[in-house]
Amino acid sequence: MIPLPSDGSVSIAGRSPRLNVEAVEAVVTLPTFKRPGQVLETLASLRAQRTGRRFAVIVVENEAEAREGAQAVLPLFERGEMPGMVIIAHERGNCSAYNAGWQTAILHFPNFRHLVVIDDDEIADPHWLERMCTAAETLGADIVGGPQVPVFADAAHARWAEHPVFAPPYRETGRVPALYSSGNLLVGRNVLIAMGPPFLDLRFNFMGGGDSDFLSRAAQKGFVLGWCAEARVHEAVPARRIEADWVRARSLRNGVISTLVEKKKRAGTPLAGARVLAKSLALLAASPFRGLIRLARTGSPAIAIYPVHVAFGRVLAEFGYANEQYRQPEKN
Repeated sequence: MIPLPSDGSVSIAGRSPRLNVEAVEAVVTLPTFKRPGQVLETLASLRAQRTGRRFAVIVVENEAEAREGAQAVLPLFERGEMPGMVIIAHERGNCSAYNAGWQTAILHFPNFRHLVVIDDDEIADPHWLERMCTAAETLGADIVGGPQVPVFADAAHARWAEHPVFAPPYRETGRVPALYSSGNLLVGRNVLIAMGPPFLDLRFNFMGGGDSDFLSRAAQKGFVLGWCAEARVHEAVPARRIEADWVRARSLRNGVISTLVEKKKRAGTPLAGARVLAKSLALLAASPFRGLIRLARTGSPAIAIYPVHVAFGRVLAEFGYANEQYRQPEKN
């Protein structure tokens, strides 16, 4: 194992032979945790990309003991069927895995322009990589997000696709004011250099939201955000994720993250804490009316209750509530 960085928190498990790191234009990072079958399907979709760009893939294994994902994918890299490398992020957690992959990209691929992120429960469309990179270049955007199209385990659950927990935040390609997720994301090398490691705040490691916080801070620094509606990935949604308890927990968590990100954004400004709390209370007071409007528009009680749960989560965050859904990934 080659230690990377110097504290030994990241090590290289293997890499493709004769890898021309200087020719790589785009790096795809793929974190994985206990999904050896699914990560192979994700890699297959990356191998099928239709693009003339030279790209490499960094698989980030975040299960440092059994390493089932790393063991499953290593033969593809060692045989040269997939250009790139497999690394082990020894510190568990969502943010730790992302940080490991992004820092490895910076250290090992000196000339890449775009870093693109996909998760191990997602399948990329054949033109995904090309469309993400092209969108960044044509929009003049430093960061680009794309839709994560839900693929439900039970086709009868397709109606949940319009729920805010699953629906994309935008429908059309263009510049946007905010992005929230790293599940389908392009980040320019210039952004990574300016933001510096650790890119994602480790306090969000098991709750999620480190990506939302990173994107908020990047926007504050003046980086341009964009959206590419055509660059789709298809995300597997297991049946447990449409159960009422899971959807409610995710909605509350979104509210908690909203408060924490806004507090960081306002840090150092007068009455920052009071302003965030006042906004949360105002949103809570307005949430029943917003819910009724959604109910009238969609006819869905589950969609209608979403703003109530988010607002309640924002207030709960003031009392230290944190739903760490990633702490037990088998239940996520």
